[in-house]
Amino acid sequence: MADRDDVCVLLPAYNESETIESVVSGFREAGFENVLVIDGGSSDDTRELASTAGARVVEQTVGGEGSGKGQAVREAVERHIDQPYVLLADADMTYRPEDADRMLEPLFEGRADHVIGNRFADMQSGAMTRLNQTGNTVINWAFSVIHGRYLTDILSGYRAFTAESFRRLSLNSEGFGIETEMAVECVKHGIPTAVVPITYRPRPDESETNLRPFRDGATIIVTLYRMAKTNNPLFYFGSVGFSSIGLGVLLGAFVAYDYVVNSISHEVIAMVGGVAILLGLQLLMFGVLSDMIVTVNREQTRRLEDIANRVGTDRPGPPAETVGSAEVDADTGEADAEGHGESERPETETAVTTNDRQN
Repeated sequence: MADRDDVCVLLPAYNESETIESVVSGFREAGFENVLVIDGGSSDDTRELASTAGARVVEQTVGGEGSGKGQAVREAVERHIDQPYVLLADADMTYRPEDADRMLEPLFEGRADHVIGNRFADMQSGAMTRLNQTGNTVINWAFSVIHGRYLTDILSGYRAFTAESFRRLSLNSEGFGIETEMAVECVKHGIPTAVVPITYRPRPDESETNLRPFRDGATIIVTLYRMAKTNNPLFYFGSVGFSSIGLGVLLGAFVAYDYVVNSISHEVIAMVGGVAILLGLQLLMFGVLSDMIVTVNREQTRRLEDIANRVGTDRPGPPAETVGSAEVDADTGEADAEGHGESERPETETAVTTNDRQN
């Protein structure tokens, strides 16, 4: 049975000197000895305070490999973490170490490989501005429309996941878009995902946020749409196709109206409208074909993973002379009636939470 020794608490940090010591101490007092702080080049005492509190501190690579939270998380899991489970949290005291067991429970019980902490379940007063709450609502709605799943709080920074499942994800975001990418990739790869309620606290007054709502919100929306190209191509190409058809219809309506009412012809505009309609229809057809290809590829990948899991979990069978409880004649190779010639293996079904698998 897994326990806290199998967990690495990962804290990306950048200029968090006001809170980092308390956050590290909180997780260590909760029984987590493996606390890793990956620092993004802080200009304050973040690294020194984290080390004093008992964390292992590494400075993330910057320059050629990029910088930001997304790059920090990828680098930490790929290079610096050996434990099979990762508990990811922010270093600003907004998440409680007391919720860690609730986050890890679905992983330890095998019900999920990725867990999202739902901040809206218990959001304390002042923890999130009205603007940020509205933005989060819009982004969660957009995610459900574009990617076909509602995960309640895809921007939550409190995550728990298996290192193995994380390495299956194709992540490229360098900044705060990492949470969005993880949610999309979990849906794309059918990774069992659980959503659990947590408490979300306001940042201490002396701690400054690194989040810029408009810029980061726009980046997240663009990331959602961009990733639909491989996860939901019908939406990605269909949205552009319908827009093009709509533009063509509007231009055609204008040309027809002006010709009937004023006897004025607009050949160029009519040609542009016709091209727009044809382009839109082609994009729709391409979206349908792409969706079929993605669906077939996803099913084949799932079958290959099932085969790999079965091969990996197979155990050495009974001796050649026995199959199940039946005795086999060494000369004829036939089993007696009790064994029926082969052992029967019951099929099992793994129960996972709602919002767990891609259909």
